[in-house]
Amino acid sequence: MDPDLPLSATVLVAALVIGGLANWQLRKPAHARLWPIVPWLAVQFVAAAAILVFAAHLITLLSGHPFSSRNGY
Repeated sequence: MDPDLPLSATVLVAALVIGGLANWQLRKPAHARLWPIVPWLAVQFVAAAAILVFAAHLITLLSGHPFSSRNGY
């Protein structure tokens, strides 16, 4: 088993949990949030970017073929 596989899966699950927490906090009124000072929309955006990157990385690890663009760059 590739040593990157458990680490990538762990980071992907952590990004899903953090993104879910941010989404849950954004749905609450501003005065009732867990930490009102945290920019939850930015946290959710960073979590979504991490999910995309690590999902692509996991697909690459599991399939054995790296993602590439249509132009070959």
